[in-house]
Amino acid sequence: MVFGKIEYLNLLPFDFFIKKSNYTILKRAVKKSHPAVITELFLKRKVDAAFISSVKSRNKKCLNAGIVADGEVLSVFTCEGEDKEDAESRSSNMLKKILGLKGEVVIGNKALQMYVKKSRDCKDMAKEWKDRTGLPFVFALFCINSNDRFYTRVIKRFLKTKVKIPYYIKKKQSVKLDLPLEVIDLYLKKITYKVGRKEQKSVKLFLKKAKMIAKS
Repeated sequence: MVFGKIEYLNLLPFDFFIKKSNYTILKRAVKKSHPAVITELFLKRKVDAAFISSVKSRNKKCLNAGIVADGEVLSVFTCEGEDKEDAESRSSNMLKKILGLKGEVVIGNKALQMYVKKSRDCKDMAKEWKDRTGLPFVFALFCINSNDRFYTRVIKRFLKTKVKIPYYIKKKQSVKLDLPLEVIDLYLKKITYKVGRKEQKSVKLFLKKAKMIAKS
């Protein structure tokens, strides 16, 4: 059993949940990387389960969990400058095209650092999506290739657990990522993981628009 782990701050609550759980196998058998690589490993069936880019979730077996932002997210930007994509995220690159934005896609921890420094003029793409559709944006979905029952139990328990990240862990992330503690707290409040009706509707709309762009 191999689990694909994205090493981004937005999955810190899930990582801490696993760390404190009795799911020993998920603590050991992992492949760690950024979203695009983990998604590719999933598509090649080299990992059993992972949070994969929502743009690649069509016809995959996905559970009712994902990485969701209902408006401003602070970690997915299109910034002024050269028109370029971010190699770490397929969903964010596609979202930029759907929104018709120009500039550079900046995501994850790099975007959070940019938010703190206010170094460039950027548009928060999750907010843009919310403003235009009235829906939250789902950046990734938890999908499975095998061991369905096991991962279904894990996700069900995770979604029912109110995860509180200890101060020492947030402090460690603050030093590691060069981010103020208050920004980490603010950011984690903007991320949710339950994929309900609105989120499913959003994914369906996103995939529909992505398909139209792919055909054009």
